[in-house]
Amino acid sequence: MPRVRAPAVAGTFYSSNPATLMTQVDAWLEQARGPEEGLPAALIVPHAGYVYSGAVAAAAYATLWARRAERTRVLLLGPCHFHRLRGLAYPEVDLLCTPLGDVRLDADLLRRATALGQVSASTEAHESEHALEVQLPFLQRVLERFTVLPLVVGRTDEEEVAQVLEALWDEDVLLVVTSDLSHYRPYEEARRADHATAARVLALEGPLDAGSACGAEAISGLLRVAKRRGLRPRLMALRSSGDAAGARDEVIGYGAFVFDADAPARGASR
Repeated sequence: MPRVRAPAVAGTFYSSNPATLMTQVDAWLEQARGPEEGLPAALIVPHAGYVYSGAVAAAAYATLWARRAERTRVLLLGPCHFHRLRGLAYPEVDLLCTPLGDVRLDADLLRRATALGQVSASTEAHESEHALEVQLPFLQRVLERFTVLPLVVGRTDEEEVAQVLEALWDEDVLLVVTSDLSHYRPYEEARRADHATAARVLALEGPLDAGSACGAEAISGLLRVAKRRGLRPRLMALRSSGDAAGARDEVIGYGAFVFDADAPARGASR
């Protein structure tokens, strides 16, 4: 019998009703679709409740739509919010469940990850983690079929993350790094901070610190490898919870970025 990770935040971060969830995600993707600009190698997307960051995440995911059949393997990295963890960790499960169905773990990526000293098994670190889970419905709607290796990122540094990426991030693997940006700052202060962070991402200039992004280690590792590989980033969206929910005394920032092997230009926010 397969080992299954049940959804932890369906009904809170996003709808637990399959039809409602599908309609909502599809609407955001349709709204965000633009002209085809190549096949992304990596994305940076936020992981808040969909009412706050769903439209921002869709701005990155929509770039996969035109060539959706060409991405069938996903390496998914995000911060570990609730457990003390050294390095990176995968769950000891076979399937990840969402209201839209099950996603199978990528057997080849998992086999290779288990051989890396920076990576360990921790089902507990994944059980209540929302950051990776909220990416799955977007991937389920934008890709035709795919397998995934989810890795939560604990206490580590950019070089360790970069080493893991070099070992696992093949040309046929889509890398998705999830991170929110600044946390609990006044709206204008957060806007300035997040624009500064976005400028560093576009310049492939790491490392970031935890004050600029909760997934700083994963983003910094991505920036290091992207620079080595000659990838070019594009900024697709940059907003905050203050743009979505109205309250602006303490906001959380959200950014969506796409990394292409052959992008037209570094670009600006749409």
